[in-house]
Amino acid sequence: MTFSLGKEFRITIFGESHGECVGALIEGCPAGTAISEGEIQRELDRRRPGKGLGSPRREEDRVRLIGGVFNGRTNGGPIVVVIANRDVDSSWYERNRHIPRPGHADYTAFVKYAGFNDWRGGGFFSGRITAGIVAAGAVARKLLAAKGVRVVAHLVQMGSVRAEEDVPDSDLEGLASQSPVRCASSKASRLMVKELEKAAAEGDSLGGLVECRVLGVPPCIGEPVFDSVESVLSHGLFSIPAVKGVEFGGGFGLSGMRGSVANDEFCIRDGAVSTRTNNCGGILGGITDGMPLRMRVAFKPTPSIAKAQRSVDLSRMEEAELLIEGRHDPCVAVRAVPVVEAMVAACLADLMIRSQKIARTGGG
Repeated sequence: MTFSLGKEFRITIFGESHGECVGALIEGCPAGTAISEGEIQRELDRRRPGKGLGSPRREEDRVRLIGGVFNGRTNGGPIVVVIANRDVDSSWYERNRHIPRPGHADYTAFVKYAGFNDWRGGGFFSGRITAGIVAAGAVARKLLAAKGVRVVAHLVQMGSVRAEEDVPDSDLEGLASQSPVRCASSKASRLMVKELEKAAAEGDSLGGLVECRVLGVPPCIGEPVFDSVESVLSHGLFSIPAVKGVEFGGGFGLSGMRGSVANDEFCIRDGAVSTRTNNCGGILGGITDGMPLRMRVAFKPTPSIAKAQRSVDLSRMEEAELLIEGRHDPCVAVRAVPVVEAMVAACLADLMIRSQKIARTGGG
């Protein structure tokens, strides 16, 4: 088992959906970095669902910084962030503990851990653990911001609705923050809300696609072969619950192009080497080329739906019908936008320290 990610900037998440708390331990943050509970809290507040569009479970997600910070700056030791679980109801899970929910990790966890897994709300397989990821990402963002690097994401697809326009980098963050589903296209945002409400009314759920961009990233980040930028980012992104696909730049679309179209030709722009297009997503040979990083992350539909589903009763070894009564988001991709940003920030902070673009000591 491993709950840690990273080599120089290392994050460890802990806790379960219905346990006492969730949180993160962050190691490798340079001493002297300014960080406060308020900065971490702002990122966690972004992770909370919009009114009427998410789970009825209402966690305040109040941050407690209990180690690694002294007088408002990191002291060189491990940073410990704790977020209490307050709004917990395990009664449905108790009644149905022997019937694995389709689409969840209930069955695989039961087999792997010989029945000792925490079955309440999925335990540490729950999306609840992403609160710790967001907390760790808030610290990573401070390191990146000091180097002029920004990570921004938005929802580009929900169900059958997809945003068609390519929003400029300068407008992305502001437009996405105004949308209840964190989509930078106002037209697509309205259609997404309607589709989400329709699916929820029918007791169903939707999947979604999150696009993430990294602006201001310097060239030469990445450690080929096995710690290339794509390798490290994919490792982190696939560790987010419900992620089923990751692509960079032109992604799978490149497989249908000719090289004469897919290749990003070089040019001189403002006295520096640049590329005319960015089909590679800012990465060549696993190393950043100085262009914005662009990636898309696919989230499957929330597996907990209000429709009867077929399963098995593991205590009786017979087929059974299951009607889930828990509290769940009809589309996890909406809340995943700040989670994707946080994971990308944490992975890049690690790579930039390893590339000596962020000093191992000092602060900001």
